Amino acid sequence: MNKKILKLGLIIIAIGVVIGGGTFLYMFFQPHRDVQATKTDFQLEAKQIVDEYLIDATAANDKYLQEEGDSKVIEVSGVIAEISEDFNKQIVVLLKGMGENAGVSCTFTSDTNINAKKLKVGDKVTIKGVIRSGAGYDEDMELYEDVIMEKCDIVIK
Repeated sequence: MNKKILKLGLIIIAIGVVIGGGTFLYMFFQPHRDVQATKTDFQLEAKQIVDEYLIDATAANDKYLQEEGDSKVIEVSGVIAEISEDFNKQIVVLLKGMGENAGVSCTFTSDTNINAKKLKVGDKVTIKGVIRSGAGYDEDMELYEDVIMEKCDIVIK
């Protein structure tokens, strides 16, 4: 009797490991989203998206995020206030107007970095990408947080 229970328990564990491993492999090897090849859902100015998040973050998330939580594809236009590089050697461009509290921080990918190297502070550009997080105001630190976009590239018109 105990051997049958042990055998059944081991079979159930083995089935669980196979199903769990299969699910992990399926998710791990799933193709990445090609943002640049995807149709743009919204075209707007950097100030407009920042203002929407600062006024009502929930409404902005409802507008710019899909039901499963992924961001819709967005083209943001604005003036480059700053260009930097993150720890992964990816170029980060901040679109922000003079006197504005927050802007849009656009992180390029290793594949699109080459296009961002041509940019200069003061250039007016349109950048396509997806939202990682919206703008906000941190009352404790009295600082504004930028809209953060990732998987970005320059839109050439």
